[in-house]
Amino acid sequence: MERYRMTKRTTSLLFKALVDMKDGKLLKAVHGNSRRAHFRHLGSCGILTERRASLQLCPASPMRTTRRTFINLAAPISTRRMEYTESRVLEYTPEEMYKVVANVEEYKYFVPWCKKSRMMKGPNGSTRAELEIGFPPITERYTSELTFVPNHQVRAVCSDGSLFSHLETVWRFAPGAIDRPGSCKVDFFVSFEFKSLLHSQLASVFFDEVVKQMVSAFESHAASLYRNKRVASLRSRAALSNHL
Repeated sequence: MERYRMTKRTTSLLFKALVDMKDGKLLKAVHGNSRRAHFRHLGSCGILTERRASLQLCPASPMRTTRRTFINLAAPISTRRMEYTESRVLEYTPEEMYKVVANVEEYKYFVPWCKKSRMMKGPNGSTRAELEIGFPPITERYTSELTFVPNHQVRAVCSDGSLFSHLETVWRFAPGAIDRPGSCKVDFFVSFEFKSLLHSQLASVFFDEVVKQMVSAFESHAASLYRNKRVASLRSRAALSNHL
């Protein structure tokens, strides 16, 4: 029993000695590292910062190369819904502008980048429009559901196609200012989002080349349709005035 107690005590002393040696080495290492470190005082805010003498600082202004491409496949790609609104007072009646917008069959002749357009009957007597748009490097078809409020509103919502996950256009027409008889206020709204992540890279092109040019395109088409009518009307008024 006495031998067992002596052995246990000897083991405890050896374990304590090993622990003390390990702690001493760690403490020595910490002091050594502290001596090799440099301290700098930042006078502006009183913060002590530590920096190794061997630390290499990066250049303050890294060099950047700017490259512009039509489709940047290296850039982060994400779909994003975009919206656009525009209001104008045009020298045409609400009825005249309504007829221009509601006649989808004619879009292929004047709407930017529209290659084909046709109207067809859908289920339950609804009206659909099938359009084909093409601006480099894509050409796509899609179908929209049309709803009409005669002489007041035309609304189109994309219901089928591989290009858009969402596309809605709304035209509204109202009488113009009292001092401008025969005019109308046109409100145009469009909201769109591409279905394909690759096509979404073309969003800015579609926005600038198609969406922003839409109202001007319809105004120009109205001018071509009603120009002769306005000239004939002015002539008849002039003739009537001379007769009186």
